[in-house]
Amino acid sequence: MFPTKDIIDNAVKSADHTTLVAAVKAAGLVETLKGPGPFTVFAPTNAAFGKLPPGTVDSLVKPESKATLTSILTYHVVAGKMDAAAVMAAIKAGGGKAEVKTVSGGVLTAMMNGPMNVVLKDAKGNVANISTYDVIQSNGVIHVIDTVLMP
Repeated sequence: MFPTKDIIDNAVKSADHTTLVAAVKAAGLVETLKGPGPFTVFAPTNAAFGKLPPGTVDSLVKPESKATLTSILTYHVVAGKMDAAAVMAAIKAGGGKAEVKTVSGGVLTAMMNGPMNVVLKDAKGNVANISTYDVIQSNGVIHVIDTVLMP
């Protein structure tokens, strides 16, 4: 990924994010995520999507599921650029937890799991580990996660 390119231009080149890119296209969010932002994206890998029940992804990318898919995807996006240092500072300031508002209107809870590992908990209680931090983009930052978060 190149810091001079936007979130979409970089994501389409990532072999680990082909499912995410297909979902973003199906939801009609390409132009939004190519916008000036800045955005913080918690980007699930293909393996993260693979942990969903069989048939879930196929069902979500159908035109009739666009609203649900959009809700799930925008639950992974935060307005503004929150690099790892900012996330960890918010957790420290919150006494061990930080509530992060997503562009879908939902909330993710960020917590530390060890001295240098941030985890995110979704509204359903699922927990995602951030496996790669601070992938800087021209319009924000991506943090790679191992679980699809659900609003």
